[in-house]
Parts: sequence; structure tokens; C-alpha cells
Amino acid sequence: MRLQFILSEIGIGLRRNLSMTISVILVTFVSLTFVGVAGLLQTQIGKMKDQWYDKVEVSVFLCPANSSATTCSSGEVTDAQKADIQAALDAPEVKPYIQKVYFETKQEAFASFQKQFAGQFWASAATVDDMNSSYRIKLTDPTKYQVVADVLSGRQGVEQVQDQRALFDKLFLVLDRATLLAGGLAAVMLLAAVLLITTTIRLSALSRRRETGIMRLVGASTVFIQLPFMLEGAIAATIGAALAVGALWLGVRYLVTDWLGSSVGWIPYVGTGDVMTVAPILVAVAILLAGVSSVVTLSRYTKV
Repeated sequence: MRLQFILSEIGIGLRRNLSMTISVILVTFVSLTFVGVAGLLQTQIGKMKDQWYDKVEVSVFLCPANSSATTCSSGEVTDAQKADIQAALDAPEVKPYIQKVYFETKQEAFASFQKQFAGQFWASAATVDDMNSSYRIKLTDPTKYQVVADVLSGRQGVEQVQDQRALFDKLFLVLDRATLLAGGLAAVMLLAAVLLITTTIRLSALSRRRETGIMRLVGASTVFIQLPFMLEGAIAATIGAALAVGALWLGVRYLVTDWLGSSVGWIPYVGTGDVMTVAPILVAVAILLAGVSSVVTLSRYTKV
């Protein structure tokens, strides 16, 4: 009997404040969509780092014949300078950080260049002498790049030490800023959702002040009186969360997996499984918003 009464009160409250309820659903939907986007962006960054950071190398470009670098003042790198560089890589303080070292000759660099830029008219003008021989170093820990760079930078015969990870860091920086933007928008929209839920519950409580007064007189508990109002906010917020999960699932399924995945297949994208991982968090946030809004509002407006 009590359950039937509570359900009927919830239905009455939702019907009386239908426009406000729809507003709560929409604002919650938009705000939690931004929260989900921020979470998925961080997951995407993690996937890309896991795949790319394990593959990146440190490239130590040696002096060609016509370099203007101060470390190349003696001209093209000599065999003695190469031996000195190799000895530095084999030093006890550096060796533990290095997993593998591969030496690429100028001829190999030229062949790779021609293959990479095949069909470009300007590539045909390049010659073997324009290429750098180089050491390609695979690190045991890509974050320890600076250890190798400090040892080799400024050494005679070394024109440039390049960390491939730095190229990816620029992309990750853009994604991190996009995450912050999505998070900021989510925070603003969540605040709007809290205010709307609070207003909806307040209007519902005021419209049924006479009923709550009667319930007080017949001995109804505070929890029993407040429960329908709390559930109204929770239901609206949960519907908004469900819509957000649905929108994220559709976006990932058709925009990321089907469209981007078929166009740029070498990037490890987030999938619908990642959306399902984020979904419980979004629902929990929605229920928490409704709960906090309900407690703050009902403590004041259900007193008689």
C-alpha cells in the first residue's frame, strides 16, 4: 500500500512539473554527455600512449658534410667520433636505459626517404649525401629520454638528438586541453542541473504542501514524506544519464569506430566497451546530483 502511494505521488509530481522535469532531463543529458566525452578523451589518450610510447625511438642524427651545427665544424662525422658515441651509449650509467641500438647508414636513410616520399617532385632532387646517418635507440623506459639526450647532445659528430615522443606529446597536449574544455563545460552544465533539480523539487513540494501537512498530522515519517520528491529528481536525472550514455554509444559506434576507424586505421580508438565502462559513473553522478539537491531542498520545503 505504501509503495503504491509513493508511486502515485511520484506520478503526480512529474505531471504537475512536466516542463521542469523535461528541462532537468535535458540539462542532465547535456552535462553528463560532456562528462562522458572528457572521460573517453582521457581513455583515448591512455590507449594512444600505451601503443605509441612503447614504439617511439630516440634518433641521434650524425653530422653530414654540409651541416652548419657547431658540433659539425669538422665536417662529416668521422669513424673516431662514431666510436666515441658508441662508447657513450655503452657506458654503465647509460646502458641500463637502452633496450636496443640500430645504426642507419646514409644509403639506408636515402632508401627510406625515397620510399616515404615517393611521387613527390622535390624528393627526386635529394641525394645520398643529403641524408644523415643515425643511431636509432629503443629505450627501456621512453620517459627516460633526457638521460640519453644529456649524454649525446653537444658531442662532436652529433648534429641533433630527437625524441619521437615529443612529436606525440603535441597531439596529447591538444587532447588534454580538449578534455579540460569538456570538463569545464560539464561543470557549468552540472551546476545548472543541480539548480534545475532543486527548483523542480521545491515547486513540487510547495504544490503539495497541504498533502504533506496532512501526512505529518497522521504520523508519517520524514523519510516517507520526502521519498517521493527525492525519487522524482532521481528518475529525471537517471533518464538524462541514460540518454547521455546512448548518445555516447552512438557517437563512438558510428563516428569513431565506423568513420574514423575506416579512415585512419592506425590509431587505437576507444570503443563501445569503453562507453559501457563510463556508463555506471554517469548514472552514479546523476543519482548523486539528485540526492544532494533533494536533501538541500527538502530539509527546508517539507517542514510544516
